[in-house]
Amino acid sequence: MSINLSSPWDVNTIRAEFPILHQMHHDQVPLIYLDNAASSQKPRLVIDALDDYYRRYNANVHRGVHKLSEAATEAYEGARVKIKKFINAGSKREVIFTRGTTESINLVAQTWGRANLKPGDVVISSAMEHHSNIVPWQILAQEKGFTIKYLPVTGAGVLDLDVLRGWLAEGNVRLVTVMHVSNVLGTVNPVAEMAKLAHEAGALILVDGAQSIPHMPIDVQSLDVDFFAFSGHKMVGPTGIGILYGKRHLLEAMPPWMGGGDMISRVRLDGSTWNDLPYKFEAGTPIIAGAIGLGFAVDYLSSLGMEAVHAYEQQLTAYALDRLAEVPGLTVYGPDASQKGAVAAFSYGTIHPHDIAQMLDADGIAVRAGHHCAMPLHDQLGCGATARASFYIYNTTAEIDALIEALYKVKQAFTA
Repeated sequence: MSINLSSPWDVNTIRAEFPILHQMHHDQVPLIYLDNAASSQKPRLVIDALDDYYRRYNANVHRGVHKLSEAATEAYEGARVKIKKFINAGSKREVIFTRGTTESINLVAQTWGRANLKPGDVVISSAMEHHSNIVPWQILAQEKGFTIKYLPVTGAGVLDLDVLRGWLAEGNVRLVTVMHVSNVLGTVNPVAEMAKLAHEAGALILVDGAQSIPHMPIDVQSLDVDFFAFSGHKMVGPTGIGILYGKRHLLEAMPPWMGGGDMISRVRLDGSTWNDLPYKFEAGTPIIAGAIGLGFAVDYLSSLGMEAVHAYEQQLTAYALDRLAEVPGLTVYGPDASQKGAVAAFSYGTIHPHDIAQMLDADGIAVRAGHHCAMPLHDQLGCGATARASFYIYNTTAEIDALIEALYKVKQAFTA
């Protein structure tokens, strides 16, 4: 099977920028990396930026007047400006550095949620959420006594918005918290429409953008979301760094989460006052290198163009779904390519997903196997685990062909 990608996407030039892709897996076969929904690989631009920081101007930020500290502060705050532009935030003060999507969601739960949620209130989530957008709300609900309702996933792998409309009409909904793109089904949820429905009912919306921002243009003002959380490591950036975007008036009203240096304006023994945004939420020495690296990751993706990234990945995903459909006994979960991100989670007859992943690894193909931190969704799918291939800017149709060939070998091994 062949495909003619209509976009002028030079995948070989892109692949040349990622050193890790050019190695022999197990010293025997070329690496085919199809675990991008878990973490993406890093281009030289990002790797070199991290190396340059530690070699040339490693110092703490904000607190020093010496040359190294000033250089580190300039790069750190410059990264914030890059990210503000990348997501079209209204102000750089709306861009909070965190350790990742999980911490960003927990920050909202432990600040806005703790201050505003009470018995009788309702938080609406969904059955397809990552655990990081379920567990923080469950912990807080046990303490505060509010109710969590989970939007059901239809047989087509999409959220039932009629149920959302009904629950919003009942009143008392304070927050809708939902992932933009499912890390299992690949479903692209209509978060702009959901934001409009939430706001009409007087509720806020938090969006887990971990699986969307690496793959498509994000404009938080156009989406009109109140909070948007994402991680650097899924978008060619370093691990351990993430972002919480929040509308400024909400962030201004929220209490701080962690106490310590840099998040204060003044400290006295009888009480303290808080720093301005965004520093109110950035206590202690920040993840300086990670933030700088994320800024360079944004530079790299911006140079490619997120519209072009999305177009290439849509074609690649459509090709992958067509090829996977050829494999007898293999079931792919989620909607078709037109409603789907660059993810294909599947089961393969009675073969356990971990066995699939292990055998694929022997052929140099890295995929994910397990519940992907989405146990409630897998319960609904009727399986404890799936195998998952996920694609990114440097993957090729030839790699997908290799995946299909290897899956036939897996089947042969288990039927011999």
